[in-house]
Amino acid sequence: MSGAHEIILDGVVKSFPGMQRPAVASLSTRIQSGAVMGLVGPDGAGKTTLLRMLAGLLKPTDGSLRVVGLDPVSQDRELHAILGYMPQKFGLYEDLTVMENLTLYADLRGVTGTVRQQTFERLLTFTDLTRFTERLAGKLSGGMKQKLGLACTLVGQPQVLLLDEPGVGVDPISRRELWRMVHELADEGMLILWSTSYLDEAEQCREVLLMNEGELLYSGAPQTLTQHMAGRSVLIRATRGGNRKLLQRAICRPEVSDGVIQGKYLRLILKQDADRHTLLDALEQPGAGFTDAQPRFEDAFIDLLGGGPDHESELAKIMPQVPANPEETVIEARRLTKKFGDFAATDHVDFQVKRGEIFGLLGPNGAGKSTTFKMMCGLLVPSDGNALVLGMDLKTDSGRARQHLGYMAQKFSLYGNLTVLQNLKFFSGVYGLKGQKQRDKIDDMVAAFNFSPILNQAPDALPLGFKQRLALACALMHEPDILFLDEPTSGVDPLTRREFWLHINGMVDKGVTVMVTTHFMDEAEYCDRIGLVYRGKIIAAGSPDSLKQSIASPENPNPTMEQAFIELVQDYDKREEAS
Repeated sequence: MSGAHEIILDGVVKSFPGMQRPAVASLSTRIQSGAVMGLVGPDGAGKTTLLRMLAGLLKPTDGSLRVVGLDPVSQDRELHAILGYMPQKFGLYEDLTVMENLTLYADLRGVTGTVRQQTFERLLTFTDLTRFTERLAGKLSGGMKQKLGLACTLVGQPQVLLLDEPGVGVDPISRRELWRMVHELADEGMLILWSTSYLDEAEQCREVLLMNEGELLYSGAPQTLTQHMAGRSVLIRATRGGNRKLLQRAICRPEVSDGVIQGKYLRLILKQDADRHTLLDALEQPGAGFTDAQPRFEDAFIDLLGGGPDHESELAKIMPQVPANPEETVIEARRLTKKFGDFAATDHVDFQVKRGEIFGLLGPNGAGKSTTFKMMCGLLVPSDGNALVLGMDLKTDSGRARQHLGYMAQKFSLYGNLTVLQNLKFFSGVYGLKGQKQRDKIDDMVAAFNFSPILNQAPDALPLGFKQRLALACALMHEPDILFLDEPTSGVDPLTRREFWLHINGMVDKGVTVMVTTHFMDEAEYCDRIGLVYRGKIIAAGSPDSLKQSIASPENPNPTMEQAFIELVQDYDKREEAS
């Protein structure tokens, strides 16, 4: 391996005015080409700041760094000729076609003539976008946009590739394709640094840099860190009270570092030297026992950061109890159809959601789940069929139905130029709260989400995790008994996702019904039932465990949710081709 294909950081520090601690603190490491290097850490870890310094967009406060032997600040022109940088919000022009975007980036890179033609052919084949050259970028699915973004980044045939969370908002099939492409590039000798909040992605890297609050906590192979968790990952199944209640009890125990729901089981990470017998007695589950589970990198990541939430949901405590009737159907789709011209984005979809359930809509990018979801919220009018909430048709009685609904959009939809407090006042007012009742509800939300330190800040200046907390708080101001969550944790780190699901599980225990879309397959495990949407239809439905077992085989007796997702979609394609 050539010594030129490496990144060297020596005591790199980056501080910003007004921040108590550096965004990156005295970072020294060496990154070499030949395989993908993962950059992992929670919100505010310093990942994006580091990538921007490597790209020459930020100047270090102290220390030195070299990218392929070049100083990103003083030798920026030479570096930009050999570097590709794909930020979180990649600069595709949505009103240009796929080919027009590629042409623009070729012009910027000075790629012309025969080389341009050969480059376009290679990249379109590589990303499987050859059939879509005339499609507007804005009309592409999330996964196709990321592949086009990668293609544009690669137009100049860079030696170094910096990718800032390219898998965010991308379904498992598209993420697998992105990884296949990036591994191919790494095998060809390209130096690749991939920032991610998906910890299953980190396991695909040769080595990872794990950062938190600007500090480097670990550098090395992810498998090495995972091995430290041997004997501390266990499964237990609730014998009474259900897994949600068991999870809330378990994470408050001093023996437990972390806990998540995994289908019919609860997955717990035990602290060092935890007494299993004491814990089992405290959980009060007659006949239950612990089964050892294979450790995951996510277990090690959460444990290294000090563990997950260790308390009950403060949000659930302030939500009123909804009268429980588990047989009541509160959300229903009847032959729900939405056409755009001749194209059926949703095609005769049927499902029911009972009171107090979590129902998940899963599907690849462009499969029709967002269209279905928006019709169920009353944001889109069906072309045919019915979307019902509490028996009220959203087409004819949306005003009354919306009084029961809370909605959190996929993209941050609050007012970025208002402060956190002003957003809380505005949305509580929209929902009809005024006077003392409004002030009390705002105080409750500020306490539940710990907004006090940021009340006078604008959301645009906040990390994504705080933006999502604020969006959830605004959606709950009127105490809805039905909650629609459209990819609520897309792009946030695993610790923040655990906090969100702590709140969601707590609200469901209060009788709130939740309908959610997600690309995180571990989040799908929290759902009572799942509808897998593909080509506008629900191609599979059932509990997470039933979907996993539907693809189980002697070679793979315990498939993951991601494997089930991918195989069910691929099997549907095979059946359609054969028919």
